[in-house]
Amino acid sequence: MSTAEPRALDVTVVVDVANVMGSRPDGWWRDRAAGATRVMERLPELVGRVVDGPGDDARTQLRIQRVVAVTEGAAKAAPAVPGIELVPAPHDGDGAIVDAARDLGDAGERVLVVTADRGLRARLGDEVMVAGPGWLNDLIGR
Repeated sequence: MSTAEPRALDVTVVVDVANVMGSRPDGWWRDRAAGATRVMERLPELVGRVVDGPGDDARTQLRIQRVVAVTEGAAKAAPAVPGIELVPAPHDGDGAIVDAARDLGDAGERVLVVTADRGLRARLGDEVMVAGPGWLNDLIGR
């Protein structure tokens, strides 16, 4: 009988940068681009890591294949960070996140969106996993 560990699920993580940035009072409101940069600079370390899933999925192992960071408003001035994909929202961040999750899912990728925004969560399909900013902050030591 085999006792092999279960295989980790490959995921692409889409980060609502504004929501994650706003979850910690580190002065981001004085310079939103700098606040977004501080968050995004920690994201490349996630690529390739195997982590516990969020919340009810904590016993599920996830292998992070890609990280997509969506910025909006003044945070769109944040520079790209090597190792992550930056999506400056052309209009509203929520719409860009929904579009990114849909496009990635249509391409056959398993998607996990990081946001606490209930309205955004309601717009995502049932096939999209969701985690709150606390899950991500714990992973990146923020």
